Amino acid sequence: MAQPRLSSFPRIRAALRFYRITSIITGIGLLLLVTEMVLKYTPIHLELFAGGSGGFLYFASVVPAGDCAWYSQFAMGAGGCEIISTGDGVNLSLAILVIHGWFYVVYLASVFWMWSLMRWGFGRFLLLALSGVVPFLSFVMEGIVAREVTTYLSEREQRAAEKRAAKAAANATDPSEEAAR
Repeated sequence: MAQPRLSSFPRIRAALRFYRITSIITGIGLLLLVTEMVLKYTPIHLELFAGGSGGFLYFASVVPAGDCAWYSQFAMGAGGCEIISTGDGVNLSLAILVIHGWFYVVYLASVFWMWSLMRWGFGRFLLLALSGVVPFLSFVMEGIVAREVTTYLSEREQRAAEKRAAKAAANATDPSEEAAR
C-alpha cells in the first residue's frame, strides 16, 4: 500500500485536527439526536422547545393526528400516522435533527480528507463514515485514529531523520583521510 509523502505531513496534521473536532461534534450531535428520537417516538412522546408559552426551555407533547389506529400511542408514525406537536416556539428537536444532518456532511468531508492523505483502504473510509451514525463509535474511532496517525507520523519522521543522519555521515569525509591524500 502506498504511504503518504513526508511533504504531506503538515496537511495530515491539519486534517487530523479537523477530523478530531468534527468527530466529537458529530458524536455529541448523534447522542442528542438519539435522545430526541427516544423522547419523541417512545411512549414518552415529548419534543424540546425554546421560547413560546412554556418558557425559555420546555418539553411539549406530541400526539397522533386524526383517525390513527389505537397502537399509534405506542408506535407513532407507524402505518402513515402523522405526528402533531403541541408546542409553540422554536422546535429544538427539529433543530438537533437538521444540525446533526448537516454536520455529518462536514464530518464526511473530514473523513475523506484524512483518508485520502493517509492513503488508507476503502474499508477504513467506510468504517470512519459509519462512525458518524453509530452512537459512541465516533468517540472510539477518534481516539484510535488520532493515536494511529500520531504514532505513524512520528515514526516516519524519526526514520527519515535517521536516514538523513546516516547519509550525512557517509558523505562527510574524515579530515585525516584527506590529509593523507
